[in-house]
Amino acid sequence: MVEGEIVDAVKVVEEINEAAVELGIWLSGLESFLAAPHSFAITGTTRPTLDASKEFRLTHAALLRCANLFARLSVSELPVDLGLGLPFVDITPDELDDFGSAIRDTMQIGECYSRAEPLRTSEWNAWRNLLEEHISSLSAIRAFIRYAEECGELNLPEPLRSFAASSHGLSGEQAELALVLPRFAKVLKWLSVVGKMLNADEPLKPALLVFARINEQCLDLINYINNRLERFPDTGTELFASLDAASYLASIELKKVFSHELSRLIYIRPSPSIYSGMETAYSVLNESFQHILAGLVRFVDPTIDGFSLFPSFRSNYERSLALRGELWKLVQLTKTAEGNPEKKGVQILNKALREFMLGPIRYLYYKDTETFERFVEEIMITKKERDLVPILHRFGAYLETLFGQVSMRAVLEKTPFEPPKK
Repeated sequence: MVEGEIVDAVKVVEEINEAAVELGIWLSGLESFLAAPHSFAITGTTRPTLDASKEFRLTHAALLRCANLFARLSVSELPVDLGLGLPFVDITPDELDDFGSAIRDTMQIGECYSRAEPLRTSEWNAWRNLLEEHISSLSAIRAFIRYAEECGELNLPEPLRSFAASSHGLSGEQAELALVLPRFAKVLKWLSVVGKMLNADEPLKPALLVFARINEQCLDLINYINNRLERFPDTGTELFASLDAASYLASIELKKVFSHELSRLIYIRPSPSIYSGMETAYSVLNESFQHILAGLVRFVDPTIDGFSLFPSFRSNYERSLALRGELWKLVQLTKTAEGNPEKKGVQILNKALREFMLGPIRYLYYKDTETFERFVEEIMITKKERDLVPILHRFGAYLETLFGQVSMRAVLEKTPFEPPKK
């Protein structure tokens, strides 16, 4: 086989692996959503829904994604003499055929259900039981999920990946850290699927199923760390304090995401609102977990800068730093204009707002951008001082809240704000 053919074959193997991992991620999300559809972001309660049509559509969308990913695996052709192997070597052709048949059958049934509204809870339960039976009985599904989890645990930058894979020469504390790191990596791998959907501007509601699994993974991670800390040999060490802080931060961010950003998102129809919740949920968890890993790398190699671990980490830090500074300036200018709404002060504020709209505004989360733009438009078109003062007062209060939220971003945890000297 010539060099060009080998390169092409390696590329095919990478594509097959990625499709197999993503298929396992979606199947795991479907499994978690079916097990507890109201436990994390749907209603915020265990109260059964009277109309389950939205749950039907979500599961049908997930099945459609699984069918598309399975089709990518089925049509891939790999030269047999290359010896690179396939990612699902423990799945027999008969098991793959059974999986394909089950996907097709459930999609057909789901298509019929999804066209009927309203759908009663009893119908949802029957559909859920059917899917759960397939998931538990088909060995191919278990293999795909297992493979996705194995690959997810390797989703670490160097040197964390090599450290986590080490089994010899580690101290007791290092061994504890090596056991924890893959669990963070797995959450980041699942989050990467949501990130790709955001970047590709795809329909985002089905990502709730992926978040259902992420919720389980995060809770498992927090419980695992806490259990290990209870048996930690020395509670006065720096690693103990760091893992304790990591568990606390993960629990805080998890509550923020699933109790607020994703709460009742399944019932929301406007696309901007859905994008807003998904973008914030993804960003909060992704940045927080990257931040935690960047802090833990010093126990592996103290010479490594945490910013070098993730390509986006430094850029997120620099953008958040710049955004915080610009918001502080706007707070001061707004207070000045409110206290003395003369033409000159308002002109200075308007100039600063125009500059902000041309640049730093893109560093805000989408949910904040719309509110900010409405305030700016209202300020720009209001000419009378008596009408402008109450607007500036509300805008100032909003800016102070926004400044506080940006200051609480995980990437700025170790960079407390210091007002510039006058």
